[in-house]
Amino acid sequence: MDEKQVIAKRVALELEEGNLVNLGIGIPSMVASFVTPEQRITFQAENGIIGLGPFETEATNTVNASGLQASVVPGGAFIDSAVSFSLIRGGHIDVTVLGALEVDADGSIASWIVPGKKVPGMGGAMDLVMGAKKVIIAMTHTNKGLPKIMKQCSLPLTAYRQANLIVTEMGVIQVEEDGLHLVEVHPDFSVSDVLAATDANLILSDVHPMKGV
Repeated sequence: MDEKQVIAKRVALELEEGNLVNLGIGIPSMVASFVTPEQRITFQAENGIIGLGPFETEATNTVNASGLQASVVPGGAFIDSAVSFSLIRGGHIDVTVLGALEVDADGSIASWIVPGKKVPGMGGAMDLVMGAKKVIIAMTHTNKGLPKIMKQCSLPLTAYRQANLIVTEMGVIQVEEDGLHLVEVHPDFSVSDVLAATDANLILSDVHPMKGV
């Protein structure tokens, strides 16, 4: 597996039976490929799908929030934006899985803009991080070697102190009131590797091998 698949597979292990889960663009949209029907996970895409399935390799008119060809599971439905965001803003989403440009020691998230660069807009990220019961950040640990897990975000915030869990190709970090707890490390890396790639201070009270790899 490449690093993105490692992240998506590990995130899938966090989902509980019967969850309604929103998947954001990029790595999060891959999570649907790593669950089984027996888990009874229902995926929602903010562009209007309840019952989102894995990527579809054959030509299809259905796309996920990333704009990639996607499948819909039996019993799935297409909904309009009003219904989609009523679910999100109404607190009906159990888990949202989102990418990020930066996350900091307080669990604040910067995910929508790099100053000076053109972007289409914030999208639904602000609604999702405030409306979902649990927020999982699925992202690579660094950007061209530069840390993305910061003492304090340097980019404009999407939300203040809303992340609950950070999953990268290097490990899993739990966001707690007292800071960031490194709880799992991928076998290809050492704790020292993770610390060197992280700007924020990490608490190392109970570190285990990363699940699912």
